[in-house]
Amino acid sequence: MLARIVFPVTLAGVLLLTLLPARFLPDFGTAVTLYDDKLHHAIAFAVLAALGSLGWPGHRAKLIFVLAFTGAAIEVLQGSQLIGRDLDGLDWVADCVGMACGLTIAGWTKRRVGGRVVGLP
Repeated sequence: MLARIVFPVTLAGVLLLTLLPARFLPDFGTAVTLYDDKLHHAIAFAVLAALGSLGWPGHRAKLIFVLAFTGAAIEVLQGSQLIGRDLDGLDWVADCVGMACGLTIAGWTKRRVGGRVVGLP
C-alpha cells in the first residue's frame, strides 16, 4: 500500500525540518513565526496521522501513541542547546490537533473509497 511507503518518508522529512538547528532555517527559505509554527506542526501531524491511519488501519491506538510521543520528543529536542530552538508545549497541542484532523480525514476517505468499492457491480 502506498501510504506505508509514503509515511516513513514523510516522517523523516518532518523530523529533519523540526530538528534542524535554527541557524539553518533561512537556508531552506523558512522563517518561523508563532502562528506559522503552530500551523506547520498541525499540518505535518495531520498528514502523518492520515497516512498512518490509511497504511495501518488496525493500529489506530498505536499510531496515536507513536505520533504523540514523537511530537513530545521533538519539543524536548528543540529545547536543547544543540538545536537552538524553543521548547513550546503549544506546538505539541498543535501536533495533537493535527492528528485529530488527519484521523478524521482518513476516516472520511476510507468511508468514501469503501462505499465506491462496495457499490461496484
